Amino acid sequence: MSSSGTEEHDQCPHLTTEILESEVFLDKYKSVIAWNARRNFNGQSLPKRRKLAALTCGTCKIPLHRPFLCLHCSYAGCWDGREISEHLKSHDHIFCVDAKSGTIFCSLCEDMVHNPTVDALHLEAILRVEEQYTPFQMSNKSREPFRFWVPSEEERAALENMDTIPCQARRGLLNLGQTCFLNVVLQCFVHNPLLRNYFLGDKHNHKQCKNEDCSCCEMDKLFSAVRIQSPLYLRVPMTLLLTTLLHFQVYSSDTTPYGPSSFLSTTWRKSTSLAGYAQQDAHEFFISTLNQMHSNCKGSTNISCNCIIHSTFAGALQSDVTCGKCGNVTSTVDPMLDISLELKEGKDGGDTLAGCLKRFTQPEKLGSKDYACSKCGKSSNDISKRLSIAKLPPVLSFQFKRFEHKTTNNNKSDSAAQKLHAVVRFPSTLNMLPYTSLVISNSGGNGNGNGRNRNQAQIPAINFGPEIMYEYDLFAVINHEGEMNNGHYTNFARFGDEWYRFDDDKVTVSTLGACLKSPPYMCFYVKKHLEYKAHVTPTYVLIQKTEAVKEKERELQLEREREQERERAEREREREKEMEILKEAEAEAARAQEVDKEVEDELLATI
Repeated sequence: MSSSGTEEHDQCPHLTTEILESEVFLDKYKSVIAWNARRNFNGQSLPKRRKLAALTCGTCKIPLHRPFLCLHCSYAGCWDGREISEHLKSHDHIFCVDAKSGTIFCSLCEDMVHNPTVDALHLEAILRVEEQYTPFQMSNKSREPFRFWVPSEEERAALENMDTIPCQARRGLLNLGQTCFLNVVLQCFVHNPLLRNYFLGDKHNHKQCKNEDCSCCEMDKLFSAVRIQSPLYLRVPMTLLLTTLLHFQVYSSDTTPYGPSSFLSTTWRKSTSLAGYAQQDAHEFFISTLNQMHSNCKGSTNISCNCIIHSTFAGALQSDVTCGKCGNVTSTVDPMLDISLELKEGKDGGDTLAGCLKRFTQPEKLGSKDYACSKCGKSSNDISKRLSIAKLPPVLSFQFKRFEHKTTNNNKSDSAAQKLHAVVRFPSTLNMLPYTSLVISNSGGNGNGNGRNRNQAQIPAINFGPEIMYEYDLFAVINHEGEMNNGHYTNFARFGDEWYRFDDDKVTVSTLGACLKSPPYMCFYVKKHLEYKAHVTPTYVLIQKTEAVKEKERELQLEREREQERERAEREREREKEMEILKEAEAEAARAQEVDKEVEDELLATI
């Protein structure tokens, strides 16, 4: 089987450009992929599963679990029994397609064909079906159709001299002396799709940033790949170039482990509590790094911050305090970057993430000294407080409180640190709708963690929106092995559908099952579908257009100022010429007067 479809010698010579541009071939291929996609949607997304007639083999009449269809006729056959291969040879047909994966088989090459044009057709066909069966359907408008990016002439010219870098990171990080806490957090940052798109999109360039000890610059170095062939470096001093080349980053073709020494030194200077070679807490480093990156990011403000950190991790927690006497509810909303969950050790069968979230959003009693009602002004023993999530961030970060301090020998001043080894089960997909303020505040204090509220029929109908907008996918997990003062951090991370285990500089292929069985300390989930306004131009495009208009206006203003300066200079030169002429005329008149005086003096002397 061909290892790559991008190199010319690996391309199938029979799948020519004429065939790929043929409407008959394109329509047949797209119809097969669309048929399989619609079949999956009909069987999975509808409330009641329809009984669909299974496609059978044209030769042995066995139902096909993974059908292969001929691209020259309507035949469908088995792959394992080689019925499809026999059909292609007997009918002088060349190509068939795997309806499930979209891969094309060539009977002349007797091999699967990997072609970027076919991959694009496969993606487009599935997207068009998703747009028809999408749960985002609105009353008056459907989902906005996806448009592939086609580079303009200016973008093509800009890309000609650029070096391509890999878009996946499977590179270990060196342990620089009990720095496993740093390595696991950096690996989770690297595999965060929003941070990856931001830094690989050159939204922050460490060569242009003027901030000292900038954590965003260190993150950019971690993501970027340094290439000496780039024309940019021809204008960089050799000393700076050699210094920059020391930073071999994660997103590069180099597979040797990378030592994040500059990131570590920057952290030490910015956060003294993390300085030194003692063991540190990964969660503390995570929060510290987010705060440091927030202070150095573009768009960082104290009010409505739209920097990459808040755009990725920031959500909002709502706290509802209910007075038992008058029933008054006082609500406050506070920002959050992550959620810390209490563990229940000793529980039979272990704990679950859903159980932790359910306890996190359950009402808790407050003491009479802790709160006084703002309405009735009285303290009461019947005061409850309940937390809920008012705003869900694109990336959810959970920390399980495994480290705690407990008093010993009934002496409150004598406390011992210990680790909770409770087993925690967590899912690969998570629905956060039951824990949102929208559900909890309308459930009469009776929320549950199993999908939508069971008492939802008893409350007024609330438009929660598409439930898929509350679903998250797991993409990284941090584990802690050992005890509190003598432990080690490792992590799992996902790229696409592949899972990897990172143990400092050692990177091994893993599985989702192995990840879900690991003891989690932190879990990271990303939204399946990010929110956006349909049929509306994205804000960043509007900003780019506005900036382009402003830049053109600034150029015109500068041109007008230069023109005015030239006119002023021209007028000044003309005035100077006129002054010179006047001065010469005055000098000539003065000389004439002197001559006349000399003549008069000579006449008087003669007389």
